[in-house]
Amino acid sequence: MFNSVRGVEKYLNSNSTIHEGSDSNSLTAFGSDGFTVGTWDHVNGSSDPYVAWCWKETADAGFDIVEFEGTGSARTISHSLSAVPHLMITKQLENPGGGSNSWNVYHHKNTSAPETDYLILEDNSATTDSNIRWNDTAPTSSVFTVGTGNSVNQSGVDHIMFLWTEKQGYSKFGGYTGNGNADGPFIYTGFRPAWAMFKKYDSGTADWEIMDNKRAGYNDATYKLTANATNAENTYTGRLEILSNGFKIRTTGTGLNTSGGTYIYAAFAEAPFVNSNGVPCNAR
Repeated sequence: MFNSVRGVEKYLNSNSTIHEGSDSNSLTAFGSDGFTVGTWDHVNGSSDPYVAWCWKETADAGFDIVEFEGTGSARTISHSLSAVPHLMITKQLENPGGGSNSWNVYHHKNTSAPETDYLILEDNSATTDSNIRWNDTAPTSSVFTVGTGNSVNQSGVDHIMFLWTEKQGYSKFGGYTGNGNADGPFIYTGFRPAWAMFKKYDSGTADWEIMDNKRAGYNDATYKLTANATNAENTYTGRLEILSNGFKIRTTGTGLNTSGGTYIYAAFAEAPFVNSNGVPCNAR
């Protein structure tokens, strides 16, 4: 994972607790219309297939990146979304004393009191209650709150926070309850999803499952990648159908549809289906 705030060559791994790394042959440039990669086999091995998911940091797209130095004391930090964040993912960038710290995830549908709980991106565990992550304080349209936990606010250590807020016709951050049936729930997003990530949060273990419209590109063959593992894609068929206005679950698997299981998801369209007033965009 690369971002323009930290700059090229610097990367983080979503499946690992290790700090930020650097490789001069990894991502070598951000461009106005794409990016450039070097010879590193993680991004450009000979004849290997890759997928890339890219977000532009802008309030119009509902995405912000904030780098901050920890203080060890609970505090608020400003963001630039001008809207309440629905998803926040943070990671400690440095490795003081040889230690390591987890990715911490806030999702506004993670339990009925999401400000009191957190999920771990590199792990398949259920949600955990903790007042030292978000200080039991929900984010607002101008600030988010971090508690005293080292993984979110260690004194003198640099951290990075990625924040998203919903944009009508472009992004949706919601939740649903599974029915354990191959005729699973339909989840309305208001657009045709191009990318979606799911997590069962209530109990037991379940991967962070990622689907997109580039690798398979058609229904009943939505291949799965996992944010918390190094595995190559799993070529399951019949897990979900990507529809014009959402997605339909077609599996009884734990990762998407255990009976009575509670799930969160993040979904994005390739481009907005409607403008901010809900009016459909022109075809061209």
